[in-house]
Amino acid sequence: MSNSAQISHKLATENIGKLIWTYSIPAIVGTVVMSLYNIVDRIFIGQGVGPLAISGLALTFPFMILLMAFGMLVGAGAAARISITLGENNKEKAEKILANALVLTFIISGTVVILSYIFMSDVLRLFGGTEKTIQYAEEFMRIIIPGGILSALNFGFNNIMRASGYPQKAMYTMIICSIINIVLDAIFIFWFNWGIKGAAIATNISYLVGTIWVLSHFMQKTSILKFHRKNFRLEKDIVKSILSIGMSPFSMQLATSFVIVLVNSTLLRYGGDLAIGAFGIINSVNTLVIMVIIGLNQGTQPIIGYNFGAKNYDRMFKTLKYGIWIATCLTTIGFIIGTFLPSLMAHLFTQDFELQDIATTALRISVIMFPIIGFQIVVTNFFQSIGKAKISILLSLTRQFLFLVPCLVILPPIFGLTGAWAAMPVSDGLSTIVSAFTIYYFVKKFKRENFESSII
Repeated sequence: MSNSAQISHKLATENIGKLIWTYSIPAIVGTVVMSLYNIVDRIFIGQGVGPLAISGLALTFPFMILLMAFGMLVGAGAAARISITLGENNKEKAEKILANALVLTFIISGTVVILSYIFMSDVLRLFGGTEKTIQYAEEFMRIIIPGGILSALNFGFNNIMRASGYPQKAMYTMIICSIINIVLDAIFIFWFNWGIKGAAIATNISYLVGTIWVLSHFMQKTSILKFHRKNFRLEKDIVKSILSIGMSPFSMQLATSFVIVLVNSTLLRYGGDLAIGAFGIINSVNTLVIMVIIGLNQGTQPIIGYNFGAKNYDRMFKTLKYGIWIATCLTTIGFIIGTFLPSLMAHLFTQDFELQDIATTALRISVIMFPIIGFQIVVTNFFQSIGKAKISILLSLTRQFLFLVPCLVILPPIFGLTGAWAAMPVSDGLSTIVSAFTIYYFVKKFKRENFESSII
């Protein structure tokens, strides 16, 4: 049996619980390791450069998320389409999607990198930069922005590698990149004394290695999908199909970038530069938990997409059910850590007592809704995985934009800095309620239209 047939057989027949862990554990390990090296970046910078450097680095979050968003626009969209297409047993079309995704990534991310570099200083000030912090942000961004193309290629084609049946190899990509980044961080920041600039150089080198690794995979004879010169010509229908699904994670990341700008400006008004630094700390800790769920989603996406394409709807919904239970357990662990160990988390990043106090309070407030937010993230990913882009985009925006922005406008004038921190869990709670109603009515309608047996 060929590699393609073996993978298809597993996705169609293997026990759902075993299959989820087979695909998700490598993805979770990869996303966690990648999150850890971002956290290590901030720990090294906070301990080796100072508290204002953490605030300066926090200013770069919207930029970094924006660059990642364009990588997701192509990479996540192509990965979902490839899973569905392989489920339809159409390898030729899957390879066209693969090649078109490469061309699109270069065009879109290249354009974004050029524009970002031109308007960097003005945008950083808009993001909440002050004379005390913007120097650190600019020093970091001058180096990291040109690496945006590598970041997009690395992230996007790692997703495609996983979606086409290579979850362990995708995990190795992230582990290799992370180890390289952490080692180089320590060398460049502490040994060479390059400060925040050293962190940026280390990150770009790790992205370069990761990009070479993932692209070479699709040139090997053993790969299910391969690059073919004839497929590099962009096709309108394929481009549209990639971007239609990719718009969901792209919209979420774009909204996140905008919201972080609003958060930074709000924190600057009510708490000053150190409040922005505290946000950088809690964002690092909370993102670690969220990235575990994203890893879970990356693992379930090929299973859901394949079985949707193959019309194995019972397996598709069982995968969703398992994913929800696993995500809920994981985010509850994050809630426990954030509630009972916030000061320990803050101490890892800085020796500054004032910054530690602000971050401790912020972290404890921000995780209040964590036990239910895993459900919301998994449901959003489910709709993306089956090609329901509009629903997925809507659910993404409820958490990152539609509820959070009004909360940031209403709560801080009433409760001050505490209101700014509270806006996050309030938004999480409201968006989870919307997601619960959405999936309930979708399952009910889908069940009525497709089959009579119990789904979930």
